[in-house]
Order: sequence, then structure tokens, then C-alpha cells
Amino acid sequence: MPAISILVHTKNEQLDILACLQSVAWSDDIHVFDSGSTDATATIARQFGAHVIERDYGDIKLPYGGDEAGHRNWALQTITFKHPWIFHIDADERMTPELVKAVEAAVASPGNHVAFRIQRHDHFLGTWIKHVTPSPFNIRLFMRAKVHYERLINPVTVVNGPVGEINEHFNHFPFSKGMSNWFDRHNRYSSSEAAQIVLNRSKRADFSVWKAFFSKSINERRFHQKEMYYRAPMRPLLMFMLLYVFKRGFLDGRAGFTYALLRSIYEYMIVLKVREMQALEPGLKEKAPQAVVPG
Repeated sequence: MPAISILVHTKNEQLDILACLQSVAWSDDIHVFDSGSTDATATIARQFGAHVIERDYGDIKLPYGGDEAGHRNWALQTITFKHPWIFHIDADERMTPELVKAVEAAVASPGNHVAFRIQRHDHFLGTWIKHVTPSPFNIRLFMRAKVHYERLINPVTVVNGPVGEINEHFNHFPFSKGMSNWFDRHNRYSSSEAAQIVLNRSKRADFSVWKAFFSKSINERRFHQKEMYYRAPMRPLLMFMLLYVFKRGFLDGRAGFTYALLRSIYEYMIVLKVREMQALEPGLKEKAPQAVVPG
């Protein structure tokens, strides 16, 4: 049995949680970190034998902040894991048997690596959308003491040490709960993304193209690269062209076209909400909490 703990982040995942847990049943230390579910998620997880830790987003206070990164950092720093290595998986994701063997081998002989990137296969309309997905690799296997998260939404995994790569994949089903659920979630996500952008511009260092490409700090490069992208004109159209044309999303057929269109709509939602926040909060620069460019 691999000496790896499992961490699953959940909120109202009763439709997906059982299949997810079944894919990680090989672990003897499964933790479900639930963010105030109002459905049967926690009950299903307990019946499966997982440790369930419940913490509502509304209860988040300093020093962890009121954001998704702070929520995840709280879990890493507070939950008692049996093993130093953790595999993080979401409820709408599934490990494959081949990946289980690969992560076991990686932990048995990690070399100097303290974390590993793993390929994600996104599925939509009954097919793997191989070309159109923008982020195929994710840091999911890591030593708890070497990792923390940053950003309000879609947190960035920051690793203190060398990162390796595992040549297997896990499956992701982002539309498993239907289109209405996807739109509901991305309406919330776009609000948080817009708030992050406004916060960055109000308190962080001035945007620099030079730093976006040549800063010695990977975190500083990431910040300025994101700012460069956020400032690009016609960003929603650029996103569609990037996914459908340059990444050859057209090879994914109807699923590729639909996914590229949905992503461009999401980008436009962010653009509109940034404008709205800046118009409604002219004094936001003075009100915003301090945010520092990672060094």
C-alpha cells in the first residue's frame, strides 16, 4: 500500500464523491475537507471510511485569510495526515490504476523532488478534450511541508524545492453536474477573479513586461505574466482563438468548439466585473488589504 495520504476538497459533491473515493481506496489515510456542504457529501464520505473535516468558508479568519488559497493552506497546516506525502484530488476527478502505480513508484524513489506534476485529462460531452484544455499538468503529489497556495481563486501551488513529472494522468469531469452547475460556479469564480485583478492593481508593484519574462523569481514572473494577459485587448476573443485555433481545439469536434466558447464567455464575465468593481469602488486602492508580489 503506497504511503500517501489523500486530500479531497468538497462542497455539495454528493453526485461525484463516491466515485472519487473509490478511485483512491488504495490509501489508508483519506481526508475529505468539506466547505459547508448542505447535501449528503459528508455522510457519504464517512460511510466510505474517510476522515471528514468540516470548515465553512464563512468561518475563515486571519491569519489564513478569506480566500480559497487561505482555505487550502489551513487544511495543510491543521489536518493530521498519516504520511508526509499527499495526493490532492477534487471530487469530480478520478485516479487511474496506472497513475496509482506511478505515484507509488515516485514516492518510493523521489530523488530530490518534493512534488510532482501530473497530467489531467478533461472530459466533456462524453469525450476527452485533448487539445482545447489550457492547463494539462497540475501539481497534485507533494510533501506537505514543502507546499503552500496563493491567490483568491484558482490557487497557484507554490513549491519550495524541485518538482518532477509523472507520465500518467488522472481524469477530470468538470461538467458532471450539468451545464447549469457549471454556469453557477463560474459566475462565482469570475467575481473572485475580478476581485483578485482589482486587488493586484491596487496594491501590487507596477506591471512590468521585463519581469514577466526575465525575473529570477518564478512567482514574480507568474504575477506579471498574468497581469500582461489580463491587460490584453479583446481578451475573450484571444482566449477563443488560443484554444480553438492555436491549440487545435477544432480537432476535439463539437466538444472542443463548445468548450472554447464557454471559456471565452467566462473571460468576458471577468472583464465586465472588473469594470464594474472599478466603477463602483473608486476608493478601492485605499481600502484594499496589502498584497505583495511574491519574491
